[in-house]
Amino acid sequence: MASLKEIKSRIQSVKSTQKITSAMKMVSSAKLRKAQRSIENLFPYEQRLNGLLNNFLSAEDDNASVYAEIREVKRVAIVVFSSNSSLCGSFNTNVSKRLSQAIDRYKATGVESILVYPIGKKVAKTSRKSGLEPQSNFDVMADKPSYLAALTMADDIMRLFMNKDIDRVELIYHHFKSKSTQVLTEETLLPIQLKPAEKGTVALDYIVEPDRETIMAELIPKVLRLKIYTALLDSNASEHAARTMAMQTATDNATDLLQELSLQYNKSRQQAITNELLDIIGGSFGQN
Repeated sequence: MASLKEIKSRIQSVKSTQKITSAMKMVSSAKLRKAQRSIENLFPYEQRLNGLLNNFLSAEDDNASVYAEIREVKRVAIVVFSSNSSLCGSFNTNVSKRLSQAIDRYKATGVESILVYPIGKKVAKTSRKSGLEPQSNFDVMADKPSYLAALTMADDIMRLFMNKDIDRVELIYHHFKSKSTQVLTEETLLPIQLKPAEKGTVALDYIVEPDRETIMAELIPKVLRLKIYTALLDSNASEHAARTMAMQTATDNATDLLQELSLQYNKSRQQAITNELLDIIGGSFGQN
């Protein structure tokens, strides 16, 4: 059995850890509230704009946009979102596993070239372990989501797709649903995937002004840029939510451990007092 001094030392250590996890939970909760407001304000707009593009392309007789062109996949780009730091549960582990699976899947199908755009240090390491050097350093985007940075990345990817340097672009990120639920999502950014119209939906007949080419030239890049920025905010909110829950669990575990250690300490202390009393009583009987 551990001595009273050892148990007391463990209690102090657990208390210190509990203070740290509790403080980290409070910080993550504050960041989560800000990130949650951002994604909840932007997500409906992004969905409506994407739906507008989908309806517009579906209504056209010749929806021949270079961004909707389906080609044989020989070169692929994967944009994957994680965090720069740990202590957020399985958030980074799940993203890294999905990235590894995607890389293995494309390699198995004979894809000649795989470009990885890793937002966050964790998936950048996974990319290097898979033998793929990241296209650039995007660590700043993981901590401080920026529309300008997302726009720059989107424009680079669109240029590569337009020039046929890549044939497909995939996104891997966590979609934020609530503080306790973040859904790991993998979807195709390019070529643009047209969603089938829902039953009972009336086909819209668009009157285009000034002309179709101008609308397409403005709308499609805007939707693609906004999609990457939305995924960035989604991932950021999911990271803070995952860290908040992880620190809450760690704090609760520390509380449970403190109760166990306190009980063990009290039992050991009572046992020590009892032994001292028996020694005193035994000594007095011996003197008699």
